[in-house]
Amino acid sequence: MNTAIKFKDVKKAYGDKIVLEGFHLSIAKGEFVTIIGSSGCGKTTVLKMINGLITPTGGDIFVEGKNIRSLNMIQLRRNIGYAIQGSVLFPHMTVEQNISYVPNLLNKKDKARTKSAVSKWMGIVGLDEEMKDRYPSELSGGQQQRVGIARALAASPDILLMDEPFGAVDEITRGQLQIELRQIYEKTGITVLFVTHDISEALKLGTKVLVMDQGVIQQYAEPDELLRNPGTDFVKQLVDRERRSCHLPDDRLTECEFSGLRGHISD
Repeated sequence: MNTAIKFKDVKKAYGDKIVLEGFHLSIAKGEFVTIIGSSGCGKTTVLKMINGLITPTGGDIFVEGKNIRSLNMIQLRRNIGYAIQGSVLFPHMTVEQNISYVPNLLNKKDKARTKSAVSKWMGIVGLDEEMKDRYPSELSGGQQQRVGIARALAASPDILLMDEPFGAVDEITRGQLQIELRQIYEKTGITVLFVTHDISEALKLGTKVLVMDQGVIQQYAEPDELLRNPGTDFVKQLVDRERRSCHLPDDRLTECEFSGLRGHISD
């Protein structure tokens, strides 16, 4: 399988404070990687290094086989979708204008294609066509987040970065957005990196889960493997917390329903 993103001996320091050091990670194309860990462990730093929002102190990062040090940062970011908590929409732009922002930058002449893309992604994320002319202030939190996801995907990027995108919405809306995002991933085969503070969300969504603590990778594995064979005490604490929330004995991992999203952890 081809590698979409690779970190090679990456270090990030702010003065004397080292956030990451000796960081190695290869992410295969088409994976949905959820990233979870303690506060300040470097989750968001890892994410923002991929699209050049944070520059590593040392080491190299490769996207689609190219060292991003040699790439134009603006062009790199246009080819990577980015969605964060609260969506951060342009308040003076309508829903349609927000979603079409990047496609218009990339292809100013083909207005019909952009308009079609807006309608397509609005439908996929569960937004009615009549919302096109509304402004962000006229939308609920869940609707704003859907617009943010549609905007991140409208230019059909190969990689989607998401930094706790559902953290500011209520639990019901969050569950709906999780289902929609997983469906989008399965339809498109896009490579997704998704930062979360919620182990349940990480296990629901990810094809792989990256667990970090104090800038160090604790484990990088499929959800099943993480649950059955936690690699460190830190991972075991997360797993035990999830077992307790599902009311399961230590030796039983089936029947743990994840809000109807993926049914259960396989035998």
